[in-house]
Amino acid sequence: MKRIFTSMCIVFMLIFNGPTNSYAAGTLVDCDQSPAFTKRLNASVKKLEGRLSKYEPGSPPALALQQQIDRTKTRFKRYGESNLLCGTDGLPHLITDGDWKHASEFMTPGIMFLYIAGWIGWAGRTYIRSVSTEKNPAQSEIIIDVPKALKIVFGGFTWPVQALAEYKSGDLLAAQEDVTVSPR
Repeated sequence: MKRIFTSMCIVFMLIFNGPTNSYAAGTLVDCDQSPAFTKRLNASVKKLEGRLSKYEPGSPPALALQQQIDRTKTRFKRYGESNLLCGTDGLPHLITDGDWKHASEFMTPGIMFLYIAGWIGWAGRTYIRSVSTEKNPAQSEIIIDVPKALKIVFGGFTWPVQALAEYKSGDLLAAQEDVTVSPR
C-alpha cells in the first residue's frame, strides 16, 4: 500500500509540477549575433596570433599554433550555429526552463549522467551482493576480484531492465522488517 501511495505521489508531482516560464532567455541572444561572443572570439584568435608571430613560419610551434587557431575558430563557429544563447559575457548559457526548444541542452547530458551513475551503482551493488555469499566477504570487498568485477560491469549496461525485473520479483527492495531504524 505504501509503494502504491509513493508511486501515485511521484506521478502527481510529474504531471502537475510542470515547467514555469523563464525570463532569463529575454536577456540572452543567439551566440552568432552576440557582440560579446564575437569579441571573445577575436580576443582568443588575436592572442594566439600574437604568439604565432614570435615563431618562424613553417616551424613546428608555428604549425601547432595555427592548428590551435583553426580549432578555436571552428569551436566558436559550432557554438554560433548550435542555437545556444549567449549572455552579456559572451559565453553560451543553458536554458532549463521546460521550453522544448532548449531540451537537448540539458536533458541529453542529464539523462546520460543518470544512466552512467545508475550503471556504476548497479555494478557496485551487484558486486557486493555477489561477494556477500563467499566465505570471507569483507576480504572480497577490500581486495576486488577484478575478473568478476569486470564481468559484472560489462553486464550492467542493461541495469534499467535488470532493476525493473528485480522490482517485479520483489528482490530489489528490502523487506520492512530488515530495515533498521534508530530509536527516537
